[in-house]
Amino acid sequence: MAAQDRSSRRKFMVSAGVASVSLLSTGAAAEAMASQPVSDVKPDRNPDAVLARLLEGNKRFVSGKTARMGRKPEDFAADAKGQAPGAIIVACADSRVSPELIFDQAVGDLFVVRVAGNVVSGAGPIVKGSIEYAVAELGVRLVLVLGHSQCGAVKAAVKHLDARDVLPGSIGDLVDTIKPAVAAARGKPGDPLDHVIRANVARGVERLKGLEPILAGPVKKGKVKVVGAVYDLRSGEAVVLG
Repeated sequence: MAAQDRSSRRKFMVSAGVASVSLLSTGAAAEAMASQPVSDVKPDRNPDAVLARLLEGNKRFVSGKTARMGRKPEDFAADAKGQAPGAIIVACADSRVSPELIFDQAVGDLFVVRVAGNVVSGAGPIVKGSIEYAVAELGVRLVLVLGHSQCGAVKAAVKHLDARDVLPGSIGDLVDTIKPAVAAARGKPGDPLDHVIRANVARGVERLKGLEPILAGPVKKGKVKVVGAVYDLRSGEAVVLG
């Protein structure tokens, strides 16, 4: 029994040591990123260059002239030993929204986090931690929050904002995270749904810009760029919000 206890303690200490190293490396990576001039960043990591590349890819997608559609195992082999994505895409889980297709990017080019309504505020540590991981550990410098037209989660928030009905399961909790965007878009001329979709994206962008401790510092120093965009299901165009 004593031998088993010692073995268990050794395993625990090894695990704790690995966790400590991981946390230290995360902090070191974020600090290194904050201190590196953006002008010295390679084109495949410079946030402005990456955003331009995504928009060029979207133009190819809209025109039907996609170039990066490899889907065979050999197309993925180069990324088997590690990943170095150029952008984080926070997108809706909607089956019609696939960032790799929309931006005509290959496997390994994007770190995609998908959740219904592309919510960030109120989404919890799983979503925000995934984004922080890609920034701190993978060195990604561009975060794009991607909303889309006719979003079902946003529609539900608009419909149930003033209703007293109870949505089943955790759907109500999801819708509640979008309701502040509904309130923010009230009274604006034009299509109410489109305004809420944009407001929901804007809320996600602002939340990530101030997300401590990983994103806020690099964002303020211009090392990390956080932008929002809306994808139109009919035209296929993704438009960056100003």
